[in-house]
Amino acid sequence: MAHPMTEDQLRDRMAQVMKAMDARGLNRGTSGNVSARCGEAMLVTPSGVPPERLTGEQMVLVQPDGSTPEGGLRPSSEWRMHQQILNRRADANAVVHCHSRHATILACAGREIPSVHYMVAVGGGSSVPVAPYATFGSVELAEAVVDTLDGRAAALMANHGQIVVARSLDAALAIAEEIEEQAAVYWGTLAIGGPKLLSEDEMYLILQRFRSYGQKA
Repeated sequence: MAHPMTEDQLRDRMAQVMKAMDARGLNRGTSGNVSARCGEAMLVTPSGVPPERLTGEQMVLVQPDGSTPEGGLRPSSEWRMHQQILNRRADANAVVHCHSRHATILACAGREIPSVHYMVAVGGGSSVPVAPYATFGSVELAEAVVDTLDGRAAALMANHGQIVVARSLDAALAIAEEIEEQAAVYWGTLAIGGPKLLSEDEMYLILQRFRSYGQKA
């Protein structure tokens, strides 16, 4: 089993994940943010810093009461959303939020990603639902996203983007990339008459298979 990362390693990996999202087209500019559980506290990306300028030292430590180090950078405007997700999900240690193009297109249309392909199940359900719209950075948005995730790994955010919660930063990034791919596949099928969806029974079987898929960490 892999040893947990130190705080310095977490900080560095968060900066790498933000750079990877930008390089892979999952994000543009200063949009999107990443967080990781750090003991009782949480590390989150700072507000308004472009990924190419991000360093591990710039990650902001947010305490359970919402306080941050005096004189340091301000945390992402979405820090409440990250904190509420981690508070509710003892099974998860990292959150990735991005504005990937096709996921955002669907989110802006209010369309969930249905069971168009078996890989939709990486989101933890037979579909990827859409959280109701609320202003970015608001408590209302945090609550809407937490309620919509409801044990899943991924959700879309109406008129906003996508959100992923996972056991590690690497897992969260991988899921976010796959959710964008499935959003693109679904978007493509809509242009040629719509998809032929997999049944709920088949998606249930796939979800069971996914629980034992791959290598144990």
